[in-house]
Amino acid sequence: MTGRPIVPGDVLHLTRAASPQFVKPITVRVIREVRDRHTYHGWTWIEAYELDARGDAVAKRELFVLREGLRRLAVALRQAAPARGTSPARVR
Repeated sequence: MTGRPIVPGDVLHLTRAASPQFVKPITVRVIREVRDRHTYHGWTWIEAYELDARGDAVAKRELFVLREGLRRLAVALRQAAPARGTSPARVR
């Protein structure tokens, strides 16, 4: 995924191709790419919400990933909207 910039809202599937830490793959929704941190060539920091199987955010994460190993999902998982009269769920 080197051709297109990482933008807020991108849904990415992260495997060992993105970093050795993802022995168990995860899916995340990007909050932002952290561009003010200097990294090794081809690597970047992202802030993202880790998503469960339903597409709900379960944790906020800062991740150091290899851009070439990122896999953007073609169809974004749904973003749950809070029910009327309730406040949004808090993420750990």
